[in-house]
Amino acid sequence: MTPRNDERLQGAALFDLDGTLVDTNYLHVLAWWQALLQYGHEVPMARIHGAIGMGADRLLDKVLGDDRDKRQDESVADAHGTLYATWYKDIRPFDSAADLLRAVAARGWTVVLASSASEAEASAVRRRLDAEDVIAAATSGGDVDSTKPAPDLVERALDTVAADPERAVLVGDTVWDVEAAARAGVPCVALLTGGVSKEALENSGAVAVYDDAATLLRHIDTSPLSRPPS
Repeated sequence: MTPRNDERLQGAALFDLDGTLVDTNYLHVLAWWQALLQYGHEVPMARIHGAIGMGADRLLDKVLGDDRDKRQDESVADAHGTLYATWYKDIRPFDSAADLLRAVAARGWTVVLASSASEAEASAVRRRLDAEDVIAAATSGGDVDSTKPAPDLVERALDTVAADPERAVLVGDTVWDVEAAARAGVPCVALLTGGVSKEALENSGAVAVYDDAATLLRHIDTSPLSRPPS
């Protein structure tokens, strides 16, 4: 049950999925590359990787620009979804990802998933993550008009559990996570497992950067996730 607005939670820990809790960023790169190629767009994979973390709407703007035929957008996004779905059975959580969520919950945080992925993709990832016992709520790209780096997804995640931004932290892996969190007034802890450099994450405003979920778990009591703000 979602708390009423006058029942503010002690703290909300928001988690991105792809590249943060599950090793899927490069699967998305390949699926987008193949989908774009089907519609006549030969885009370097490095450019696609730089846009991973955005929803389909923002990603296509980033990799193709505004002078494209936008009538193809839905078809390209559908093709990506179909191609990516062939990898569902192979999705692997990062080491200690589920344990991290449980450790965060044990310290008094309310765990919320905040992903730009489609609902179908996010659901597939959640099944592989196997941490439903501590996930209080989740939002996906279909829940908002604008995905990361817009703040909408972060704000929606906060609203689902009636949490204030100053009592929240987002854990992500891309500069788009960091930017979306900052626009919503939420600090972002970043992981290197999405393939983005520590320098880029720090320059975009990440308050802390860790190698991976397992490293963050080992250092949780000296991290921004040690205890929720009172």
